[in-house]
Amino acid sequence: MKNNFFFKNQFTNIYEKSSQKSKVSSQILYGEKFKILSKKKNWLKIKTSFDNYIGYIKNTTYVDSFKSTHKIFKLKSKIFKISKNKKFYPTENYLPFASKISILNNKKKFIEYEKNKWIKKNDIKKINYIEKDYLKILKLFLKAKYTWGGKSYNGIDCSALVQLYYLYNNKFFPRDTKDQIKFKKGKKNFYNLKKGNIIYWKGHVAVCVNTKKLIHAYGPKKKVLIMNIKDTIKIIEKSANLKVKKITRI
Repeated sequence: MKNNFFFKNQFTNIYEKSSQKSKVSSQILYGEKFKILSKKKNWLKIKTSFDNYIGYIKNTTYVDSFKSTHKIFKLKSKIFKISKNKKFYPTENYLPFASKISILNNKKKFIEYEKNKWIKKNDIKKINYIEKDYLKILKLFLKAKYTWGGKSYNGIDCSALVQLYYLYNNKFFPRDTKDQIKFKKGKKNFYNLKKGNIIYWKGHVAVCVNTKKLIHAYGPKKKVLIMNIKDTIKIIEKSANLKVKKITRI
């Protein structure tokens, strides 16, 4: 069995066990590399190559050879097809942010990434493109719904919101908050917070937009939103009995 494979659907859930009733722990996006650890009926036990995340996905579309040239820089990029009269028409499907694609063909304002699957040229960047402005990425997800284990336009959790910045820039960063908090050095003093500070609680993470505001995927509000830093710290301490554990930088 080959070691490396590449996921070729829009995105799918990664489950803790080989059952859709099992807890969703993450998602895998179009073009992501992974290893197959074992096969069981309609399930694959996989290990993602970017962050070494292990879980189960439904046996789905994947290939063993793929060289990405570009990546999606939009919350969701509409997939188009060409009709018999050679006109582009939109489908109901999208590629999520950070999907990795390979350009097969160019036509007008569109590029073809699979046979008769097209997206707009304005939705992509070259694969080695680095986006230093983390807020450009995080703000794409404003008002996206909070979903445990999610990391796409269909739903996202707090740790994925932070991890996607690193994923997009081809830098390793852990998937879960408990691992992120160990990965970065930091302090416990949450006074004089600045733009770019990451605030960690047990099981939650937020990023400072400036000295007064933060952005996070917040479960109780069921969406990604910007909130006042001091108010958020008070709310989390009062509602969840959690204090800030660490401050670091993105």
